[in-house]
Amino acid sequence: MSQYLEIHPDNPQMRLVKQAVEIIDRGGVIAYPTDSSYALGCHIGDKKALERLRRIRKIDEKHNLTLVCSDLSEIATYAKINNSHYRMLKSLTPGPYTFILKATHEVPRRLMHPKRRTIGIRVVDHPVVHAMLEELGQPIMSTTLILPGEDMPMTEADEIRDALQNELDLVIDSGHCGIEPTTVIGLTEDAPVLMRLGMGRDHGLD
Repeated sequence: MSQYLEIHPDNPQMRLVKQAVEIIDRGGVIAYPTDSSYALGCHIGDKKALERLRRIRKIDEKHNLTLVCSDLSEIATYAKINNSHYRMLKSLTPGPYTFILKATHEVPRRLMHPKRRTIGIRVVDHPVVHAMLEELGQPIMSTTLILPGEDMPMTEADEIRDALQNELDLVIDSGHCGIEPTTVIGLTEDAPVLMRLGMGRDHGLD
């Protein structure tokens, strides 16, 4: 049975944020709000938690997972960024965008795409996520909370709890989230590539 925490979307209660981070540190898998939709998250270094996350989504190692980072400086630790990449990231973050980049050696190999050695990177514009990342001190390993067979993400915390209460350790309720996933932009070649059009529209690639 998953825990259920109601955390204020604009002024997160630090006592509850600390509880959430403790669950992540212990190897828990959580559902949490972002600026686009709800996401699943776990500790970047926990292999068993990652396997559980993939099992819930029914995705394999070829599905690009995402590191939710606190800011641009943290991104540089986990992804290879050139000057043009940096300018795009600076203009679009924080916001509802996921960037596919070549991973650095700081990223555990089990998190990367097995052939391309890529990783998703994201800077979320949401106070609850900012508070969790500050307390955790490292990125959250994440994927959009889209259940198998569905096209759109889950949007209501109580529905997530009802559907996944035996598979998650925590559901964070910060109110309704959007119904669109992020816009995904590939930054592994010279020119950016629009891989998925989602909530982020002002990407300059049209």
